[in-house]
Formats: sequence, structure tokens, C-alpha cells
Amino acid sequence: MRGLTHRAVDAAAGLPAGTTSAYYRTRSALLTALVRRLVERDQEELRAAAARTPAPRTADDLVHGLTLLVAARTGGEGRRRSLARYACVLESVRDPELRDILVPRENPGRRTVRDFLAARGVPDPEARTLTLLACVDGLVLDRVVTANDAVSGRDEVRKEIEGLVAAALRP
Repeated sequence: MRGLTHRAVDAAAGLPAGTTSAYYRTRSALLTALVRRLVERDQEELRAAAARTPAPRTADDLVHGLTLLVAARTGGEGRRRSLARYACVLESVRDPELRDILVPRENPGRRTVRDFLAARGVPDPEARTLTLLACVDGLVLDRVVTANDAVSGRDEVRKEIEGLVAAALRP
């Protein structure tokens, strides 16, 4: 996040010089606002996906939904936000306030996965949900670092997610 300066943000946004510093006096305040907005956008995206997608009834439904999530987070605007999110996660190692903002939040997607696993009688569905979603996040990280095209490797991602879902469903 070395390039995060008021001047750089003003220039990227096409704003007059000094605009962001009028609202966010310090680099820390600017970074905190950025992280809050990233989390807000992520939560909006998850709520919208849950609203338009029926709850999974089968493991294949869950795999399909998670594959779509990976595609959304690794292509176009989603890829740019994912890269920014991971940069902020690294920055949060030294900043407890950022770390608190970035803590995974309860959202409809997380509830859907937890409810799906619980309905299948898996032990500790909350822990399995967190593990499954952390692994999916790892796939997103791998794809944004190693590939520039969300479509390339989609079959491979689906196979990886199939394995993760199968593991999460084990008794």
C-alpha cells in the first residue's frame, strides 16, 4: 500500500488536488476509509448474490454457487477489489483497527453454507463453514495472483471446489 497517498487517490479519482486530504487528514484515515468501503462492497455483493440465488439443495448446487463467487472475485472489477483487499489484509498485520474491520462478517452467503452443512448433519457446521470459505478465499488469492482471466481455469476451480465441499461434508 506504499502508493496510497492523498495525491495518488485524487489523481486516480479525477479530483482536484487536496480533495481527499480535506476529508481524510492522515494516510491512516484514508486507508481506514478504503478498507471500510471494500468490506461494504463485499457485503453488498454477497447480499445481492444471496437474493438472486436459491439456497443450495445439493452439493452440486453449493459447488456451482462457490464457483460463481470465485469467478466474480477473480475477473474484472472483482479482481481489482480482491487485489486491493489482499493488500489491505497485509497492511492490517501492523494495524489492529484495519484487522478489526477486515474480520469476516456474518452475511447471507456464510449463513447459506452453514445451514447447508448443518442440514446434512456435519459436526460443527460453523467451523466447517469457516474452513471451507477460507479455502475458497485461498483459491481467489491464487487466481488473482497467477491468472489475469477469470474464465481460464474455471473447470479446474470447479474441481477444486468439489473436493473442498466433499471434505466439508465428511462426517
